[in-house]
Amino acid sequence: MRAHLGDQLVIESPATGATRRDGEIVGLHHDDGTPPYDVRWSDTNEVTLVFPGPDAHLRHIEHGQQPRTPQGASQPDPVDPGPVSAAAPPTGTPNPGDIGRRVAAERHRSGLSRGETARRARMSPDYLAYLEEQPADPSLGTLVRLADALGTTVAALRGGGIDLPPGQGQALLHPRLRDLSPQECRTLLSTHGVGRIALPASDGRPAVVPVNYEVVDDAIVFRTAPGSVPAAAVGKEVAFEVDHVDEAMSQGWSVLAVGPAHVVTEPDAVHGLTRRAHTTPWAGGEREMWVSIRPASLSGRRITPADE
Repeated sequence: MRAHLGDQLVIESPATGATRRDGEIVGLHHDDGTPPYDVRWSDTNEVTLVFPGPDAHLRHIEHGQQPRTPQGASQPDPVDPGPVSAAAPPTGTPNPGDIGRRVAAERHRSGLSRGETARRARMSPDYLAYLEEQPADPSLGTLVRLADALGTTVAALRGGGIDLPPGQGQALLHPRLRDLSPQECRTLLSTHGVGRIALPASDGRPAVVPVNYEVVDDAIVFRTAPGSVPAAAVGKEVAFEVDHVDEAMSQGWSVLAVGPAHVVTEPDAVHGLTRRAHTTPWAGGEREMWVSIRPASLSGRRITPADE
């Protein structure tokens, strides 16, 4: 007997051949698909470890076909098959759940491949791919291993504290605060993300607002709408700040750029910025006014343990 994830395990009556119980195979324990299996039973939606007997047989699910979901039950997700499972997860159009999105984001931020992350977390790369691409509800043990592999916390992967400001943990026992070189600042500022622009707003009062930004030819650029608070930066010297806080390790960095802001009006330049943009403004709406900040000064700081 050799199974794949998503196959149905059917147990029949030896006398009549009628189905007595069936369930979906959601976990494998051997590379070759031989028993035992983790089975989610259709009548209870519970997952148990099963060593099939002579009254059991497999109903294979064809490639791309989703396994049947019991009436009234939520769509099942696979349990973690562990480091030995090489079976492919169910396929389909990627529709990451919140946890999967956070796992993928932390993995990209750490510069880790799926294979390396799976190795560190002691799980199948196929299961990690399933977790990132499909709605899933992984076990606590899976989240603990993933958080450890990615250098974050289970709460962060679950989105706990998403409405709280970062940095509420305890400070390091022996922190070290050091200035960053201009090259380190440029490296941390580079590419794209979300930063904060500090400027005198239209009423003369200071304002700090977050914007999605890009770095193009050493200039910080962002999209906004005429008449908005960020648009008030045009023609003024402003400050632009980006940072990162590692909640788990109580450390982080920040970079501050100061320089004049100008509106980009040349049509080819506007078209090039729009074409190369990594994302659209999270605030939505019509925001087609590009503003460029050419830093006149760069400074930054990093907090690390004193022994690093």
